[in-house]
Amino acid sequence: MGWPVFFRWVIKARIVTIAGSDSGGGAGLQADLKVITLLGGYGSSVVTALTAQNTLGVQDIFDVSPEFVQKQMQAVLSDIGADAVKTGMLARGDIISRVARELKKYRPRKLVIDPVMVSQSGQSLLQDAAVDRLVADLFPLAGLVTPNLSEAARLVGFPLRNPAGMKRAARRIKEKTRGAVLIKGGHLEGPALDILFDGDRLEEITSPRIATPHTHGTGCSYSAAIATFWGQGKSLPEAVRAGKSFIHLAIRAARPLGQGHGPTDPYAWIETALERYPVLQALDRSAARLQEAAIGDLIPEVQTNFGYALPYAEKPDDVAAFPGRLVRLKKSFAILGAPDFGASRHVARIILTVMGRHPEYRSALNIRFEESWLKAARRLGFDLGGFDRREEPSRIKHKEGSSLSWGVGRVLEKTGRVPDLIFDRGDVGKEPMIRVLGKNPAEVADKILLLKKGLP
Repeated sequence: MGWPVFFRWVIKARIVTIAGSDSGGGAGLQADLKVITLLGGYGSSVVTALTAQNTLGVQDIFDVSPEFVQKQMQAVLSDIGADAVKTGMLARGDIISRVARELKKYRPRKLVIDPVMVSQSGQSLLQDAAVDRLVADLFPLAGLVTPNLSEAARLVGFPLRNPAGMKRAARRIKEKTRGAVLIKGGHLEGPALDILFDGDRLEEITSPRIATPHTHGTGCSYSAAIATFWGQGKSLPEAVRAGKSFIHLAIRAARPLGQGHGPTDPYAWIETALERYPVLQALDRSAARLQEAAIGDLIPEVQTNFGYALPYAEKPDDVAAFPGRLVRLKKSFAILGAPDFGASRHVARIILTVMGRHPEYRSALNIRFEESWLKAARRLGFDLGGFDRREEPSRIKHKEGSSLSWGVGRVLEKTGRVPDLIFDRGDVGKEPMIRVLGKNPAEVADKILLLKKGLP
């Protein structure tokens, strides 16, 4: 069974971005168009300013004339049209006025206003005198306004230091727009919290905080994702939540590029979706290898499971395993069902704990413990790590599902690396166990077959 022969790009929405150009490609129009395209939309653009920019900051800005901005909008909206429009860097008050005039003329049904004021490096991207023009001309047209903390503080005149302040600011900004308000709290401590307020309901939207300096273009990509999902037919709250998931994954996948703050990786969303079938296929193939090799004597009393995680996995549903486990059957084992995501929280906890420190290690399988097997593994050159369940804190021991995360995490913390095998000698009611770790199922299977060959 393989991949479909043909892929076809299906345009689900026409999205127009009205924003500045980032020569470094991490923010502005370039980031918007990447996001729109990857999410299946057709992106068209209106350039408001050119920036000489890279990961270190903005070196210079060249504004486009209001007349030319207007001509671009007319060209795009009169011909191609738009299912949703988003604005980013608008630079000057006269540009804002022209943009507002054309938006009133063409009346896009879904308009996202990202009030871009300052770059991540601290460069002003909107003239001070233009802030009032932005509020007066564009906010009344918006379906959603998406300020970050500093932008929201500028709009309401007081600092936002906690969720209560964000909610207060959301209510204040809502008075200036017919649409909803999304205040992005990415710079607060704790989980990454955003507040969505539609005039009636306040919703807290959170994701785990990711410790990385590589967040260039986050606001642009987030608002572009929201506009695309909204333009494709999701409700606004659904579009915001999907956009939050999108940007969280893009930040998590960000890698160093250049010498400063690298950009987020919008492809992570597609990569994760495309990897689902190959993950299941690789797991199924390696389990079949082990089944054929008759490793029944390695299966513990509690049976075993074989897991493989998606890239950037964070929860058990991101990890594939075998429903009902792999059950010992004579000299081999029986596979009770095809691998599926979320099938085993047990093996998922092992993999997710390892990935939290070493994201390239995405696969694991547990086998029976024997002291002689540890000696054989060392003789074969395996790297071993172990933990003692008797040292497990009582608060961990009595919390469902925490023991494995604690034990595996303890080994990784002590060694600073991922051993081939992590073992423990058990405890009251806990069978001793060896976990075999690898970057993928094939690597795990190779280690198990090598170990079996070298056992006494």
